[in-house]
Amino acid sequence: MARRSERIQLGLADQPEAPVRSCEHAGCSNAGEFRAPKDRAHLNQYRWFCLDHVREYNRAWDYYKGMGPTEIEAELRSDSGWQRPTWPLGRLGGFNPFESEYLRDPLGILRDTPLHKAKRDRVPRRDEPPAELRAALDVLGLAWPLDAAALRTRYKELAKRYHPDANGGDRQAEERLKDINRAYSLLRRRVPARPAEAAAAAPAG
Repeated sequence: MARRSERIQLGLADQPEAPVRSCEHAGCSNAGEFRAPKDRAHLNQYRWFCLDHVREYNRAWDYYKGMGPTEIEAELRSDSGWQRPTWPLGRLGGFNPFESEYLRDPLGILRDTPLHKAKRDRVPRRDEPPAELRAALDVLGLAWPLDAAALRTRYKELAKRYHPDANGGDRQAEERLKDINRAYSLLRRRVPARPAEAAAAAPAG
C-alpha cells in the first residue's frame, strides 16, 4: 500500500500544467513571468516579459509621454483627488442648514450681521452658477447659464464616450461615467427647460 505522501505526489503529477507565456520582447525566448501596463489608456491591460525585459520596459515607461504642459498639470490635479471630481464639502444637491436662507431667525437677531447683510445686498450675476452646481458643471465641462437642451446633448456625448462597451470594460471609464451620471442628475433638476419644452411637458387641462 502506498504511503500518504506518495499518493499526494502522484495526484499532483496528474494535474495539467498552466500554459507558460513567452516574453513579448522581440527575439526573446524566455518565459514572460512579469507584467507591465500596456499604455496610459489601458493601465489594467498588461504585456508580459521576462525579468530583464520588464526592467528595460519600465525604465523607458513615461506615463506623460505625448501630453502637453497643460494636460500634465490637469492630470496631476486629478491625481490629487484619486481621479475623482471634488465636490464642495456637504453640497451635492443638498443644502447647508447654516446658510442664511435656511437658518430660521424669527426675531431678526442675525439680520444685521455682516454675513447676512452681505448676502442680502449682493446682486447675483446672471453668468455666475450657484455654488452647489459648480462641481457638476466642471464634471460635464459646461458653462453657466445653461438650458436643458444643451445639458442633454452634452450628457449623451459624454455617456457615449465613457460607456464601458466603448472602452473595453475599462474601470476608470466606468468610474468616470458614474460621476457624469451624478452630475447630470443634479443639473437636470436645476436647469430650466426652454418655454416650448416646458409647455410640452406640462399636463393637459
